[in-house]
Amino acid sequence: MHFNRGTLRFLSLTGLGVLSVCTTRADEKPMMRAVVAHEYGAPEVLKLEQVPRPEPKEDEALVRVIASGVNPADPLTLSGKYAKEFGTHLPLIPGYDIAGIVEKTGAQITKIKVGDAVYGYPTFGGGWADYVTVKEWEVARKPKSLSFVEAAAVPMGALTSWQALVDVAKLQPGQPILIHGGSGGVGSLAIQIAKARGARVIATASTANQDLLKQLGADVAVDYTKTKFEDVAKDVDAVLDPVGKETLARSYAVVKQGGIVMSLVALPDRAELKKHGIHGAAISVHPDAEDLTEIAQLIDSGKLKPVVTQALSLNDAIRAQQQAATHHTRGKVVLRITDEPKG
Repeated sequence: MHFNRGTLRFLSLTGLGVLSVCTTRADEKPMMRAVVAHEYGAPEVLKLEQVPRPEPKEDEALVRVIASGVNPADPLTLSGKYAKEFGTHLPLIPGYDIAGIVEKTGAQITKIKVGDAVYGYPTFGGGWADYVTVKEWEVARKPKSLSFVEAAAVPMGALTSWQALVDVAKLQPGQPILIHGGSGGVGSLAIQIAKARGARVIATASTANQDLLKQLGADVAVDYTKTKFEDVAKDVDAVLDPVGKETLARSYAVVKQGGIVMSLVALPDRAELKKHGIHGAAISVHPDAEDLTEIAQLIDSGKLKPVVTQALSLNDAIRAQQQAATHHTRGKVVLRITDEPKG
């Protein structure tokens, strides 16, 4: 086995979901650890390596990453199936949820400064590393009441929920909403955001997660393994669907005329929308510092809290990605990149 000089290479143990380490002399310029994919494919293509530390441009900040979230969409990005649509390219460093500390700022950065604790959603990833560069509109100040690990579980899921429920559905107090996958990374935050807006929430999850739905504030918890959600949810103003397929197909009939079906994974069927006299939207999330600031205020007021199932190390990136691919994670898995700062 031969290793190139001047590199520090971490090799994946294929299929075991662990990463082992082999080291040689590091390069002279600033380097950092990063989980890298040099080819598209299954989680096993990921390698933990030493790579050059990025340098922020004039309109960027360099963030020292403390923790980074793992998302259900990550394996899809890693597969390369939608590389053109997502704008991804190789080599790829995953990590679309970050929490960390601003280390350096470009000349055009005005809203955050060195030393600030921030959280956010870097558009093209990069969070599974010691450092990442971000645009000012991709991050906001971290909620004070959360640890960095907890904060890293928030951005993408909360932004998805916020942009769907607040911007698209314009959810009002008293309106009933059906949220599928209520125990997942998006669903668990969507329930809480909907409740904070004063909506009446019906949420679905498996038997094991019924207690969680109630803890999150769902007015009605539906065990989809035992009960058809359409027997419980009728004439709702909105449906949020992160599941798709049969779940989406059965959801049109439960929406009242003029209501809306929002899917995170598919384009709602135009014929079904027309048939039921309802609206449809395919939700695609985007980074937004103002939304993140409002979400942080909601968190610090005690109305929103992420569910972190597991905090793994960067060495466990493959295992984390394999778990994400199951689409059955309770809340979120987070990678702890380094120790939480003291004080």
